[in-house]
Amino acid sequence: MRLIYSIIETAAHPSFSDLYRRLGIQEKRFSNMRKVMAALKKQAPDYIVAEFIYGYSNNYAGVNISNLDVLLYALQKYAPDCRIIVLCSKEECPMTEKLKDIFPLHGVLPMPAKEQHIKPLMEFDN
Repeated sequence: MRLIYSIIETAAHPSFSDLYRRLGIQEKRFSNMRKVMAALKKQAPDYIVAEFIYGYSNNYAGVNISNLDVLLYALQKYAPDCRIIVLCSKEECPMTEKLKDIFPLHGVLPMPAKEQHIKPLMEFDN
């Protein structure tokens, strides 16, 4: 069974749990990046769906682009084949290009993302 990590950092993150269940994908939900990192070391996911939050003014130590950088670096070691789907506000979608320059992203979806937007990203390898 395929595994997806849903990283939910804000109330804007849509729930796709029913879709994942219909597609036969087991979901683990996280609201804390430390717990994601610990889980990643134990079990590599096939997908990660996470919100992109751009680091405007050194919010992320001045070195990182967003809230996802540390996770994406860890994925290179612990889950190099994981497909990353990023959810972002319409205003921050252009900033994901900076992230794509460093990390391969399977998809970038502007919020509010709907099931019909994410479903094709999950079905390509069925």
